[in-house]
Amino acid sequence: MTEQTQVTRGWFDEVIVPTYSPAAFVPVRGLASRLWDQQDREYIDLAGGIAVNALGHCHPALVKTLTEQGQRLWHVSNWMTNEPTLRLARKMVDATFADRVFFCNSGAEANEAAFKLARRYSKEKFGEEKSQIIAFLQGFHGRTFFTVSVGGQSHYSDGFGPRPGAIQHIPYNDTEALKALISDKTCAVVMEPLQGEGGVLPADKAFAQTVRELCNQHNALLIFDEVQTGMGRTGSLFAYMQLGVEPDILTTAKALGGGFPIAAMLTRDAIAQVFQPGVHGTTFGGNPLACAVAETAFDLINDPAMLAGVKEREGWFRAELEKINAQFHCFSEVRGQGLLIGAVLTEAFAGKAKAFVDAGIEQGVLVLVAGPNVVRFAPALNLTAEEFAEGMRRFALTVAQVVNA
Repeated sequence: MTEQTQVTRGWFDEVIVPTYSPAAFVPVRGLASRLWDQQDREYIDLAGGIAVNALGHCHPALVKTLTEQGQRLWHVSNWMTNEPTLRLARKMVDATFADRVFFCNSGAEANEAAFKLARRYSKEKFGEEKSQIIAFLQGFHGRTFFTVSVGGQSHYSDGFGPRPGAIQHIPYNDTEALKALISDKTCAVVMEPLQGEGGVLPADKAFAQTVRELCNQHNALLIFDEVQTGMGRTGSLFAYMQLGVEPDILTTAKALGGGFPIAAMLTRDAIAQVFQPGVHGTTFGGNPLACAVAETAFDLINDPAMLAGVKEREGWFRAELEKINAQFHCFSEVRGQGLLIGAVLTEAFAGKAKAFVDAGIEQGVLVLVAGPNVVRFAPALNLTAEEFAEGMRRFALTVAQVVNA
């Protein structure tokens, strides 16, 4: 490819496996909560790379760390350890319920590790019969075959042949359904403290506490998938901290590296011990480049002022969405926590969430869907008042465009 060759969106349709249907524009640079495309058109980013860019685009501290670490050490694989990995693990253990951390590259990998760990632990401690995994309808846990099978959305897992067995799904927040299903054969209950892809639906606090109690009664492990809710997204470092319960295993990814690919599974020491050398692994997990960036992101996010700011910004969104809805009457509910917010569409606009995303692009603001009936916002945690005001001005134009179409 020569220097003069113009990259176009059309190349995607020619050379990329068609697992996605990306937007028509191609972003080329970003700063804070703004993006610019190949034509230098500006967008206010209220999507955050799907809750990944927790500190916005090109945060100077992350850029500095990436540059400095890039001149020291990139990769050594898992037969050696390294300083950034150990520092990040120590900070995560000190800040959470966990004693041990397993680093990998994506939320799906973290969940794969969590599910394998739960099965292995239950087998070794209680025997082969204790293998049932209980998960929730509309849950989402990744795209490996095991994780889509645990996820409660069949359109992601259909079409690939026989699924892994001993996985059952029940409605989210349904205490009676869980009581009827859980037994001494249950090895784990898997849940998101707030369902992201499933519609930005928070767990009831009482339900989460009952799940914990039932897991204790039946010697089942409680796995919290905090791939999307972790790292400050809901206004605490992890969402479990607002529920009054602690999981046995927690997974996180997305915002952990502030945009650099990294994920982690956290657990207690007694559970971790069943993963002895050779039982599980990953080539790139604990990569010093990724862990160095993630350590800086962790320090910036795990700060009382930053976390308080998330709750403050939640108030901004709720107030502005209420004003927009008073004019256009298209949302039946605004739900979520912190800066993971879902505007639920009324029956008149059912199934049209993607229309808001498409119109937003035309108006220069980026938002997401959470299923066909929910418009989702997952912006940077440090979104400025100016960026917010301009983004919501453009979103109001977006709503008007869809409503008046």
